[in-house]
Amino acid sequence: MNAFDLNLVRVFLAIWELRSVTSAADRLGLTQPAVSHSLRRLREQFSDPLFVRVGQRMEPTEAAWRLYDPFNRALRVIQQTILNHDAFVPELSERTFTIAMSDISEFYLLPQLIAHLEVVAPSVRVRSVQLDASTIAGSLRTGQVDLALGYLPALSDAEISSSFLLDDSFVCLVSNRHGAAGLPLGPEGFAQLNFVDVSVHATGYKRVQELLGELGARWTTTTRIEHFTVVPELVRNTNLAAIFPLSAASRIASPGDFSFLELPFDLPSIDVRVHLHANFQNDPGLLWMRDAMSEIFRVSADHMIRDMRLVPAQGS
Repeated sequence: MNAFDLNLVRVFLAIWELRSVTSAADRLGLTQPAVSHSLRRLREQFSDPLFVRVGQRMEPTEAAWRLYDPFNRALRVIQQTILNHDAFVPELSERTFTIAMSDISEFYLLPQLIAHLEVVAPSVRVRSVQLDASTIAGSLRTGQVDLALGYLPALSDAEISSSFLLDDSFVCLVSNRHGAAGLPLGPEGFAQLNFVDVSVHATGYKRVQELLGELGARWTTTTRIEHFTVVPELVRNTNLAAIFPLSAASRIASPGDFSFLELPFDLPSIDVRVHLHANFQNDPGLLWMRDAMSEIFRVSADHMIRDMRLVPAQGS
């Protein structure tokens, strides 16, 4: 045991959480053979299989159950020790921050965040990765992702610290050439529109779709695309409509080309937050980045409320 490799702890915890060698390799940025080799070393070290295949999943043995809590606590202690030792000086730092976000969040935040960093932390880099709600908790815990941005109600774990950024809502986006432009929208008019749908991981957009279904709203989708950032250009040049976040609508380069219509349904706002794991809550760099993002959202929200011209729904 004297020669135990602490990197094996990260491999163990990733397999534990994901129940998959392949998924653990993806999370850790390693090859599958490398993770399989680490698992063999763990098995030899503890003279136990640790994980056995049951169907498509790698399920832990009794020995693995006994190891999980000590390994999890040990990794947290090591991470905190390193973080407490390091100072963070924005103007001198060359750190790369990995932030999980949807393409909507990229569209809304990244231009302002990068512009801010160019002034106050010119050597700091940002790496944006796709937000996957099903795996983000584990990615935050292991440090593969530093911060997660979005509507993530499933992140209710006590180990996740969430800071409010924005109460977002969704509007109906149409071209100013559209017959519905500038007119109050009612349920019947909504049902007559042809919508472009977006196949995204954005949980806020998915939630709005679910709520519309629960309310019995009728809507027709004639086009389906992969990325939200394409929506404005598509709507601008066609007779399509889109259900679009108000925050992103405020970022459209030529807002005069569009009409923003209030949806004719009673929908709750979408609570957008930035999420940080408790393992890193004392990391001065992450706290600085979180605060920088919060300030950008605060200022942007003030401008959005003041500048957006939203056509009220029918009967409002």
